[in-house]
Amino acid sequence: MKAVVMNGMGDSDVMEFVERPEPVATPGHVIVEVRVAGVNFMDIGVRQGMAWTETPNPKVLGVEGAGRVLSVGDGVTDLAVGDHVAWVYAPGSYSERLSIPTTSLIKVPDFIDDRTAASIMMQGLTASHFATDFYPVQPGDIALVHAAAGGVGLLLTQIITLRGGRVIGRVSSKDKVAIAQNAGAEHVIVDTEGEFVNEVLRFTGGRGVDVVYDGSGPKTFKASLEVLRRSGTLCWYGPVLGGPGPLDIMSLPKSVKIGYGVFFDHIHSPELFRERAGRLFDWIADGSLKVTAGGSYPLKDAAQAHKDMASRKTTGKLLLIPGGS
Repeated sequence: MKAVVMNGMGDSDVMEFVERPEPVATPGHVIVEVRVAGVNFMDIGVRQGMAWTETPNPKVLGVEGAGRVLSVGDGVTDLAVGDHVAWVYAPGSYSERLSIPTTSLIKVPDFIDDRTAASIMMQGLTASHFATDFYPVQPGDIALVHAAAGGVGLLLTQIITLRGGRVIGRVSSKDKVAIAQNAGAEHVIVDTEGEFVNEVLRFTGGRGVDVVYDGSGPKTFKASLEVLRRSGTLCWYGPVLGGPGPLDIMSLPKSVKIGYGVFFDHIHSPELFRERAGRLFDWIADGSLKVTAGGSYPLKDAAQAHKDMASRKTTGKLLLIPGGS
């Protein structure tokens, strides 16, 4: 079986396409054929030594994907061979086959293909949580969405709009403006230096936005605070790009609220995972949510996918295809 491992902490050159032992279905697990694996900034963080440090190298990267059940372990009654499934957190997903606990799996409706299913696991569940739980967007709310043409940003923009909110999107280049607008962004700012305050305040008549979703790293933290209305909310995420450093809480302006969006808090139980994923499937079924694929790569080219994602030049969701491209 082929898989992509990291042989040590560092840049993408520590990644290698290798032969690995076939997985075995232990009790409560199933073996899946990985037809599509998703690429996330989290994977880059693992490669850089920000997570999974307790697992020795070489270790297989990746956490999400979609495919078919090949075999089931003892005690598995809710899944059968041939079932179409997707998963949200199963370490080792950059592989051709994988053993996954049933609690991490959801059955995928027939009308959703593997690429779509893999694309909405981590990023779709994150976007859904941000706009419905972390800050429940209300009709008329205005949100600033950083990286609005990225995987999370495009889904988040659509969900905010679906809930009656308005979106100011921030993108890194002019060629991403139309992509963010097509997702529902009412106004799009092109900026790479964190200099967006004046334009946001001008768009909102000086009031500021109700919520900022910022996964862009420390460069934008201060400016994100400045564009919030009084008692506005900053949703901070994306630890791979670094945190804002120590905060003097007495210096925070306008009684703002700051929170850090941690993925495992989005779906802290198997039941919640399936409920939220099912809601995403429903939105796709009725046309409310459209998934934008940013590019697909053969599994052996996972290192190139990491390079492209880190460059911030990509849009939408990046996918790895074990069986091709």
